[in-house]
Amino acid sequence: MWRHVYQSEAARIAFIAILTALTGELKVMPFDGEMFRFALGGILFFLLILIYPPVSILRTGFVTAVTVVVFRVTKEMWLGAELLESLQMHVPVFLFYFIVAVGWHFVGLEKYKSLPLRLGALAFLFEVVSNTSEHALRNWWQHGSLLNGKEWGILVGVALLRSFFTVGLYSSVALSKEKHRVEEMLGVGYELYAEALYLQKSMNHIEQITASSHDLYRKLKKENQRELSTQALHIAQEIHEVKKDSQRILAGLSKWTTRQQVEAFYLSDLLDMVVTANEKYSDMIGKECMVEKTIDADFQTGQHVPLLAVLNNLTANAVEAIEEKGHVHITVERDGAWVRFSVCDTGKGIPFEHEDVIFEPGYTTKFTDQGTAATGIGLSHVCIIIDAMQGTIAVERLDKGLNVLVEIPMESIMKEIEA
Repeated sequence: MWRHVYQSEAARIAFIAILTALTGELKVMPFDGEMFRFALGGILFFLLILIYPPVSILRTGFVTAVTVVVFRVTKEMWLGAELLESLQMHVPVFLFYFIVAVGWHFVGLEKYKSLPLRLGALAFLFEVVSNTSEHALRNWWQHGSLLNGKEWGILVGVALLRSFFTVGLYSSVALSKEKHRVEEMLGVGYELYAEALYLQKSMNHIEQITASSHDLYRKLKKENQRELSTQALHIAQEIHEVKKDSQRILAGLSKWTTRQQVEAFYLSDLLDMVVTANEKYSDMIGKECMVEKTIDADFQTGQHVPLLAVLNNLTANAVEAIEEKGHVHITVERDGAWVRFSVCDTGKGIPFEHEDVIFEPGYTTKFTDQGTAATGIGLSHVCIIIDAMQGTIAVERLDKGLNVLVEIPMESIMKEIEA
């Protein structure tokens, strides 16, 4: 319920107006008295309409301006000030917030949110106009004069500082949110990529079964086994329909996973994601496992989804191999034209006689509490991905644990930087 209240336009405007009025009391006064009052409220107002954009900036600016004036006049009257004096002092602040809102309403704030320099320049322009209007009106009412050159120069300097400070702060928040969004999207992409590979493998089996069923139909028909041949043909037709449905699903998955929404990632970014995800996974399965990384070769890669699939699978297997407490160390280094990935753990390892079959589909050392074996397709899936990138994979048995070594040609995964 509270979420719907917060998301309503009226609640959003009220939130911005009240918070702006409250933070407006945090101020800096560079001149004697309160002729110039540079408050945090102006910064916060701009920041809030950037982060939580209201439907109508104009309406938000008007309500905020009125709220700030009423709040300040009420506060000063409560402290014993005269109404007329308080109005002359604080009514001009209405111009500040309203002019800023009018400016962003007409230029279109959303168009400039991804252009920090233009956003800062426009914010500076609106700040100068609104601040000048506010303080000129206050000067005229209280002293019968406008701003002198020194006062206007300070207004311009403060406007420059406040506008680009706010834009910088917003860019930091936006960058953090964008990074989180990309990580989520890449995680979904990795899962879909894995499912697409499994589906492709299943389709190959379906193709073989369809061919076998049709071959059986022809043999039975040749032997005048009419009833059995008809049944075999029906089975072949049904399997063919399953194949066509699978092809449509695979086409959709492939289209999604190959969309260039994220064109490149640095290897270090991928490793950070793998470490974070598997530390959480370790906690979830009740193990005390420290996941560490060492990277000696960092560059942009266009193969971020398959690499994430490989590293996540290998690291998750390493975490699962830890009995109660241990370490997993992921290493990335460059060796000439090759990139070497190593996932080393202090787990229970594998028996010597299993080295030749560890990458075969169905091989597993993991069982549920009820004694049911896992599917054993994780490592075979990894092999398919590595093979597609012309790489190799091998295991090295340690005194305690296992080291999985992956080598992939640099040209297969390094994104070319356009000149």
